[in-house]
Amino acid sequence: MSEAVTPLNGARFEGLATIADAGLTGMITLRGELASKEVKAAVKEAIGLDVPAQRQALSGQGTAALWMSPDELLLICAYDSVAETLATLDEALKGQHFLAVNVSDARTYMHISGDGARETLAKLCPVDLSADAFTPGMFRRTRMAQIPAAFWLDEDGTFHLICFRSVADYAFGALCDAAAPGGAVGVHG
Repeated sequence: MSEAVTPLNGARFEGLATIADAGLTGMITLRGELASKEVKAAVKEAIGLDVPAQRQALSGQGTAALWMSPDELLLICAYDSVAETLATLDEALKGQHFLAVNVSDARTYMHISGDGARETLAKLCPVDLSADAFTPGMFRRTRMAQIPAAFWLDEDGTFHLICFRSVADYAFGALCDAAAPGGAVGVHG
C-alpha cells in the first residue's frame, strides 16, 4: 500500500509572507442540524470543541471546527485519527439525520504567515482583510483568484487555508506570486 502524501509534498516559500504546506491533516465534513443539542454534543465529544457561530472558526489542540454553511461544519483533526473521530460522531449521532464524511485526501491545507500575510491573501481574495475587519477566529469561504478556497485567522496571525487537492499547485503558485519579494503594496502592512 502506498503512503499518503500531501499534494504539495512539504512545499514552502519565503517572501512577503511565508506560504507553507501544513502537512497531512484530517478533515471531516459534518452536515446536520448545527443548533441541535445532539450535534453540539457530538462535536464536543469528537474533537473537544463547540459548534462555531456563523463565519467563525474554533481551534483546539490539533483540532478545529469551521462553519461552512448553516448546516455544515468542517472538522479538523489529526490525519491518523479520522476513523476514530468518525466512529465517535456516528455513535453520538445515532438516530439523528446527519452526514459525516472523511474528505482529508480531497483537500489541501496551507499556512500563510508573517508580516505580509494579510496583504498576500488580500491580493487574491475579495474579502476585507484589514485588521479591524478580519479578526482572529473569523472564517471565510470565497474565491482565491480562479478557485474556491476557505480560510481563517488564528490568534498568532497565521492564516489557515483549505482548497481542493486538484488545485493545490495553482493555489500555492498564486500565493507565492502574491508574496513575491518586491511586490508589497503597503495596504495591510
